[in-house]
Amino acid sequence: MNAPRKAADAATGERIAKVIARAGLCSRRDAERWIADGRVAVNGRVLTSPAVNVGPSDRIAVDGVLLPARERTRLWLYHKPKGLVTTARDPEGRPTVFAALPPEVPRVVAVGRLDINTEGLLLLTNDGGLKRLLELPATGWLRRYRVRAHGEVAKEALETLANGVTIDGIRYGAVEATLDRSQGSNHWLTLALREGKNREVKRVLAHLGLATTRLIRVSYGPFQLGELPPGAVVEIRGRVLRDQLGEKLAAAAHADFTAPLRPPPKPEAPPQPAGPKRRKPGKRHKPGAAARAYRRR
Repeated sequence: MNAPRKAADAATGERIAKVIARAGLCSRRDAERWIADGRVAVNGRVLTSPAVNVGPSDRIAVDGVLLPARERTRLWLYHKPKGLVTTARDPEGRPTVFAALPPEVPRVVAVGRLDINTEGLLLLTNDGGLKRLLELPATGWLRRYRVRAHGEVAKEALETLANGVTIDGIRYGAVEATLDRSQGSNHWLTLALREGKNREVKRVLAHLGLATTRLIRVSYGPFQLGELPPGAVVEIRGRVLRDQLGEKLAAAAHADFTAPLRPPPKPEAPPQPAGPKRRKPGKRHKPGAAARAYRRR
């Protein structure tokens, strides 16, 4: 054990990385890195491994600051525009979803990802447990996409996707594919799936000889993109979120709808422009050569 704690806490507690993620500081993976870097302490002792359970009586600190109390489980709908990556830090320096969010949105994590050229609905939450649950195919939430594709398409080929398909050794689950309209070799389709593997829609369509030219996620489970404009974000009311999850999913995610809300972060004051320099008191200005010559006249 890296930190002493009561036996009851150890038996009924949760993994330390999970608790840190639920507090809204970072993802569970980031929390494990913080622990490896020696940034996390429990009851005054620095952890060296994430294989530690903690309970309500344990005092957890990150960089010497006690972990904030858990906030109420919240969910936002965000219309992701093209050109943003769904990551907190991009090694290539590309703009990120999280940097584009308005300042009143607290620290959140994304439910799944949309690649840089994909638009549409992205769910954001402050609860790492809810994020993880909603990403699981076993949860059964359907993700629906509108796709513009180029090439030759046959209705029979689209129907075969309902049985799933294996591409380059990777098995993709059932996909509901509907041809909405065509104009020459350009087509609009609707695809629905319950998994969400990396670049799944584009790879499945490429397998049928179709090149994806535009991809928009229009729904995720019961939540719809609707008329939300690109770049806009809206929070789902707590009662609506609780009803949409249902008792079973809410319990599985350990969602908390009774915890208090944290106050929104205070906006930083803009820097004040520097005023004119003042001469120090008691120090007289020395006249220049022209002034001295004038006085001698």
